[in-house]
Amino acid sequence: MDAKPESMPASTPLSASNPLPMPIGKSRQISDLIEQIKEAADKLVADGSSRGDLKILSRALRELRYAFKVFSPYRRHRKVTVFGSARTPSDQPAYIQAMDFGRAMAQQGWMVVTGAASGIMEAGHRGAGRDHSMGLNIILPFEQAANSIIAGDHKLVHMKYFFTRKLMFVKECDAVVCFPGGFGTLDEAMEVITLLQTGKRDMVPVVLIHPEGSRYWNHLHEFIVDQLLANAMISVEDLSLYKIVDNACDAMQEVLRFFTVYHSMRYVKQRLVFRLQRELTGSQLLQINEQFADMLGEGEFTQSAPLPEEADEPELGSLNRLVFAFNRRAFGRLRQLIDVLNSFG
Repeated sequence: MDAKPESMPASTPLSASNPLPMPIGKSRQISDLIEQIKEAADKLVADGSSRGDLKILSRALRELRYAFKVFSPYRRHRKVTVFGSARTPSDQPAYIQAMDFGRAMAQQGWMVVTGAASGIMEAGHRGAGRDHSMGLNIILPFEQAANSIIAGDHKLVHMKYFFTRKLMFVKECDAVVCFPGGFGTLDEAMEVITLLQTGKRDMVPVVLIHPEGSRYWNHLHEFIVDQLLANAMISVEDLSLYKIVDNACDAMQEVLRFFTVYHSMRYVKQRLVFRLQRELTGSQLLQINEQFADMLGEGEFTQSAPLPEEADEPELGSLNRLVFAFNRRAFGRLRQLIDVLNSFG
């Protein structure tokens, strides 16, 4: 990355609390990972890697390192990634809708992450305001200068590669909301859904939003049903991985509803642990066991205190746990389970 961002302040009025001291065991694990990175770099020489390959690796590593640094102070803040066309004029319904959505999420204490350019991205930032905005700008020879709301902000990262940028969009968010857009928006929406369907990303809500009267996302949904589902290329439960709405309020509610009871998830060896905002009643736990037994590799759903392996996340110690041996196949069912849990709220 350019040297200039390195001189920008790392703190912000909205930043998370001071980092907690790192446990000795975790520090050792991090040291081991750093050594693995160094070893991999040393092997590039023995591999006879070309200069072009090395340039890609070097730039990608530097981009990700700097992006991790920028996002690190905000890890405890809920963030929504907003995708949509850079070409949407400010007088169009979708632009106004994106601005309303950004404002609504900022009022709920969320941060809005966009590609930092014009159109829908600018609208999301304009609604959220500079303090609640973060940007991941892609360096292109056209139409991708940072919008005036986020330009010059220390929460803006400029990236050369789409793959590093997309990784940050998905890795750092708690929800994804997609407005109408072109090839890039469709690519981003489908990639997020693919990552959820294959378990390569912890479950988050994906909301596809278009203005009232538009059928932008309905046409995509119809194609998915008529072609992918009808030809057994996906399972019917995969349709639960996204929701389609036509107003900003419903989009906001869909995002917030996802965290009514469900909080987060973590794999601990062969078990999947759901962190929950409240304890389930006996009848609710019985319903879960009856309705979602097909998701289990073995055993049943049980409630538990935090597992010993979760001791490195003490800030989540007060949350309840739902523990089960997930078969790691039915990720659409996993989303359906979250929806049922949230209905108990």
